[in-house]
Amino acid sequence: MVLAVLLVLGVAVAIVLWQPWNATDAGAQPRPAGTASGVATSPAPAPSATVDVTPTETSAVTPEPTETPAAEDEIAQCSTGSLEVSAVTDKQSYGAGEQPQLSIALTNRSTQPCLIDVGTATQAFTITSGSDVWWRSTDCQSESSSQIVQLAAGQTVSSAAPLSWDRTRSSVDSCDGNRAAARPGYYNLTVEIGGVESRPGQFRLR
Repeated sequence: MVLAVLLVLGVAVAIVLWQPWNATDAGAQPRPAGTASGVATSPAPAPSATVDVTPTETSAVTPEPTETPAAEDEIAQCSTGSLEVSAVTDKQSYGAGEQPQLSIALTNRSTQPCLIDVGTATQAFTITSGSDVWWRSTDCQSESSSQIVQLAAGQTVSSAAPLSWDRTRSSVDSCDGNRAAARPGYYNLTVEIGGVESRPGQFRLR
C-alpha cells in the first residue's frame, strides 16, 4: 500500500515538472514577429516627395501653386538675395538643324518659404555671341502672364516645358519677317526671372 502511494506521488511530480507547451529554457522570452535572433528589423523609409511641375504653353517655370496661407501665417515675397537662378540647356553641343531647348532653374536659398511671380511677364532669355546679342525671348513675345507661386525653403523648381530657339537673330522689327541664321560657334545663354539674373551658360552650334 505504501509503495502504491509513493508511485502515485511520483507520477504527480512528473506531470508537474514536464510541461511540453512551455519553452525549454525557463529564461527565454518570446521574439517579436519578423525578427531574427532578437535583432529587430527597421521599417523601409517612406519615398521622398517630389515637386510636381505643371507644363503650360506660355510659362517657362510653373511649379504647382500652393493654397493661399491664412492671414496670421502670411508668406513674404522672395527677396532677390534669397534666390538663385540658373540657365539650363538640354545639350552642350548641337548638330546642324538641332534647336537648343532653353530652361530656367530657380532655387529658394533662404530658410523660410516665400512667394514669387514666375509668369512670363517676369522672364527673359538672352543668347549672345561675345558682346553681340543674338536673340531675346522678349523681342517677339505676343503676350505675357503672371503666376504667383510659393517656394518652400531650399526648394528648386525648373521649367515645365523648355523654350526652343530656332537659331535665328531676333529683333522687335523682324518678328514676322526673315531672320539671319546663327553661324556655327559658341554662344551664351543668360536667363532672368523675378529681377534675378543667372550666370551665362555656354553651348555650341555646329
